[in-house]
Amino acid sequence: MLELQIEEVLEYQTKSNKEILEGTPREITDKIDLTDNQVKILTGIRRCGKSTALLQIARKYSHYNYLSFEDPRLSAFSVNDFFKLEKIFGRIGNSELFFFDEIQNVDGWEKYVRVLQDKKKRVIVTGSNARMLSRELGTSLTGRQISLEVYPFSYAEYLTHFNLSSGVESFSGYFQFGGMPEFLNTKNRDVLLNLYNDLIYRDIVVRHGLRNPKIVKELGVFLATNVGKEFSYSSLAKTFELGSSNTVASYISYFEDAYLFFTVPRFSYSLKQQAKNPKKIYGIDTGLITNLSMSFSKDRGRLLENLVYIHLKRLGKEIFYYRQKGECDFIVSENSKVEMAVQVCYDLNTDNLRREVNGLGEALSVLGLNEGYIFTFNQKDELEKDGKRISVIPVWKWMEGE
Repeated sequence: MLELQIEEVLEYQTKSNKEILEGTPREITDKIDLTDNQVKILTGIRRCGKSTALLQIARKYSHYNYLSFEDPRLSAFSVNDFFKLEKIFGRIGNSELFFFDEIQNVDGWEKYVRVLQDKKKRVIVTGSNARMLSRELGTSLTGRQISLEVYPFSYAEYLTHFNLSSGVESFSGYFQFGGMPEFLNTKNRDVLLNLYNDLIYRDIVVRHGLRNPKIVKELGVFLATNVGKEFSYSSLAKTFELGSSNTVASYISYFEDAYLFFTVPRFSYSLKQQAKNPKKIYGIDTGLITNLSMSFSKDRGRLLENLVYIHLKRLGKEIFYYRQKGECDFIVSENSKVEMAVQVCYDLNTDNLRREVNGLGEALSVLGLNEGYIFTFNQKDELEKDGKRISVIPVWKWMEGE
């Protein structure tokens, strides 16, 4: 690109950014430490607020260098153009801080970031595809970066966004609408459907050169309809007539790379057995799930389960599910150490109490834990099973306490 073209885009973005409101404070911004020389990578699904978070971090400083590569006028920007950009930054005012939004749109970007890091600059970048970022970082920045995942609004951020108090009423809204900022502001279903189509075509079909976008789209809707359920690659291959379970495995990995869906393995101390067992699927956002699939009017338990899963992910936990004689929804660990066993039940009653308690009690015994949890929509209680304490807690109370 010509230096003049780059400068025009930079001037436009600088002016536009000044007019953008601060937005709802994102919790991720408090986790960014710019005192060290490691590159900070913010990743997450499109439209979840990465750009806003990046600007919130940048605005803590009086001088910084910033450019968003989502701007279509930068579609021809190449890695060599970074040096032209650096000259322009220098004319505007020297700064040691570099902020680049959606940097994965530039092939070879990691080579330039390595140059900045070698010059002791401080760099934060955002990107929307986990695999591309990790592959690129692996070649040039191994051990020299910190990756942080940005999710849709947490319950606490939802409360701040709408200036609400915690409680079952506000949680009902969060449960129904999820945490995607633009959708929350408009309640326009097309916002989520357009996001889904964008993810399918831009982050999956085009990026991976797939020939049948209709199948990919239908698979995504199927997964959204079946969150919280076990699946196998072979059964999905048969359902969608894809021929090979490897093809399905690839498609689902693309969904995970785009932060649309996540797979959860069955807990086992054997990694080999863990790989063989069926997995469960969960989605990034309850609002997106309910708008892709209208089957949740009578199955709110799985939707609540999904909400708990995403919050555990937000907390940086390793998550499994447990199934032997009974079943436990989540086994939660950190640094490979099991720390919590959780059941999720929308409404605990005489019909499901024994099943929920027995499954949790079995998991507690096998894992050597003395206490377990049943998260509900709005019930609180204390139970006991074979000398193990079971705390029944409303999900909103648990999220409020984190």
